[in-house]
Amino acid sequence: MLDWSIAVFVILCVAAASSGALFQPGAWYETLDKPSWTPPNWSFGVVWTILFLMIAIAGWLAWRAAGWSLPITLWAAQLVVNAAWSWLFFGRRRMDLAFVDVVLLWLLIAGFIVSVWPVSSWAALLFVPYLVWVSIAAALNRSVWRRNPQAA
Repeated sequence: MLDWSIAVFVILCVAAASSGALFQPGAWYETLDKPSWTPPNWSFGVVWTILFLMIAIAGWLAWRAAGWSLPITLWAAQLVVNAAWSWLFFGRRRMDLAFVDVVLLWLLIAGFIVSVWPVSSWAALLFVPYLVWVSIAAALNRSVWRRNPQAA
């Protein structure tokens, strides 16, 4: 029998991802001084699509393994914090607050990995690429913020 509960996790991830569609980089971001190692613009949509699918599956696996639990609480919290980043960085143009947000996001992702590992190693492993990408995003956020003090 097919378990449709995964649809809930996919819908939640689509809702969080919509923040990136609402608050896009635009002309302001194009004018900012960015480091040479900034990923190409096209890569963000591709990477985030894959990551959000992995986030949804990881949440679903954690839910199936542990129900309402610390891992699910951390999973939900990281989704909210993730959605806030685009609003802070692109919508509000607050690179400083976006950096605080991405650091909190990193901690929540790491917390999910540690807390879910005993009940679902697959859910934990699905979050490892997410942690790597958010590490890069945090470094990029900080670098752009530092390179553009007039825009912060």
